[in-house]
Parts: sequence; C-alpha cells; structure tokens
Amino acid sequence: MKINLPPHYTSLAQALVSLFGNSVAITQTDRLSGGDINKAYGLTLNTGDHIFMKANAKANSDFFTAEVAGLSAIEFTNTIKTPQIICTGTDDGEDVGYSFLLLKFIKSENPKEDYWETFARELAALHKYDTKKIMGSGPDFGFFQDNFIGSRPQKNTRTESWISFFRDFRLMPQFKSADSYFTPEDRIKITKLLDNLDEFLIEPKNPSLLHGDLWSGNVICGPEGKAMLIDPASYIGHAEVDLAMTELFGGFPEEFYSAYKEANPLEPDYENRRDLYNLYQLLNHLNLFGPTYLGPVLSIIDEYVG
Repeated sequence: MKINLPPHYTSLAQALVSLFGNSVAITQTDRLSGGDINKAYGLTLNTGDHIFMKANAKANSDFFTAEVAGLSAIEFTNTIKTPQIICTGTDDGEDVGYSFLLLKFIKSENPKEDYWETFARELAALHKYDTKKIMGSGPDFGFFQDNFIGSRPQKNTRTESWISFFRDFRLMPQFKSADSYFTPEDRIKITKLLDNLDEFLIEPKNPSLLHGDLWSGNVICGPEGKAMLIDPASYIGHAEVDLAMTELFGGFPEEFYSAYKEANPLEPDYENRRDLYNLYQLLNHLNLFGPTYLGPVLSIIDEYVG
C-alpha cells in the first residue's frame, strides 16, 4: 500500500493543539444534520478555521479509519475531489469515550453549468486510474483494508478474480445474514445464482478504484461548483458497480451518463449486469432496514435464475 494516511490522536485537544497551535480554542460548536451512523458537528476555531467533525462511540473508531482509507485512495488518484482529511482520533472525554474524524469544512456552492458532465469525466478518470499505483503487487481485486457499507462490515480480501471476489465477499455474506427471510425455494435459486455467477458477470478489462456507495447523497457540490465524493466504501473492482448504483435510487441526469460513456465506454451488455450489481446494495438494505427490501431482492434473483 503506497498511500500516506493522516495522523491519529488520543484526544481532540491533542489533535487541535498539534495541528493549530497551543493557543487554539473552539469558539463555536454547531450540531449538523445528515447521516444515520455518526454524529456531525461544525467546529469554529479562534484561528478562523472551520472544521467538520464526525463522532461515534470509541469502540467504533474503525468506521473512521476505514473512511479515511477510502478518501485517501481517491485523493491519491488526483482525479476527483474529496474533503481534505485533517486527522482521526479517540477521546476519553469527560463523561464517555468517543472516536472522531476531522475534515476541512466544505461550504456548499452552486453547481457550475457543466457540473454533471465534469463529474462524469472525473469519475471516469478515477475508474481508469492504474490501481497498481495504489495497491502495489498482488491480486487485483479487494483493498488494503476492510471497511463498511453503511454500518455493516465489508470484507475486502484481495482476490485474483473479480467474479470470485463479488461472489465470496459481496453477495455471499449478505445472503448469509439475510437467510431468515428466504424460503427453501428461494435458497435453491440463490445457490444456483452464486454457482453460475460467471454466466452473468464478466471480468473487467482493467480493475477500477470504486467509491463503492455512489448514490446522490454521497456527492456534494464543493469549491468551484464541482462535485466532491464523500462517505466512500472503496475497493478495487469493476467500474460498472459504481455506475449501477447511480441508477438504483432515482439515477443521475442523462448528461452525466452520456459524458461518462464518452470518457469511459461501457463494455457490451452492461444493462444485463446492472441489476446483479445492485443486488448487493439491496441485500445490504434488507439486512439494515428489514423486509421492505425483500421484494426487490427476490425480483432480481428471479430475473437471473427464476
């Protein structure tokens, strides 16, 4: 792994003093909305700096080290912007311990006229980046550490085959967790799907660094009116995974897809694989939020092996 990760501190006070000087003080703390996993705050310092802080239980510090790994990998490619990482840390606090992630505060701006086209071209550049520069030698698919998809663990064991990786470390764990929702007939179809995954998916021409959770809520408009990626669940896989998820919950405007396909032409029959990639996300939602998502999951299973 060739990426330099930011510092980790054993208290928020230590982090602020180390980064902003001995006279630093927080002059204002604003609780921010958004997100259902972490608490979010805007911190204003007497130095004039504005910081975005995520906080969670101390035991959940892995959420932040995983997020930093994904943001750092995307930043390393110099293709598309992410929030500037300041540091991670844990703090025993006065009442209860917590973990934290500090990022530079992003002031939302109005999107520039070609916002979606620029976003598409930058995402295409991310997907075309040489992943060996990130991962070094070794199997092509996976990541240098495990992370999370939402609040659920996501294994990223490095694997030679993309299809094997998607079966063993994406679909299978989700199916196992959701097993109580399925009938014996469903389980027969699931086994058939997993055993014959190579009939439906293809190995990519080139591995791609993925955002991994690319829906509209994880894209913000930042400086210069350009898109920035937040809250990644990154790993090395097939670029179609990111593109498929952009279509799962409403989709992006047509100009985004046209510009993306021009910059990074899709392999034939992408539409036939799209729902299978989104099956992973729907299974994760089933495991997180319950049976509302069972119907869409069963529908996709039937689409391929019904």
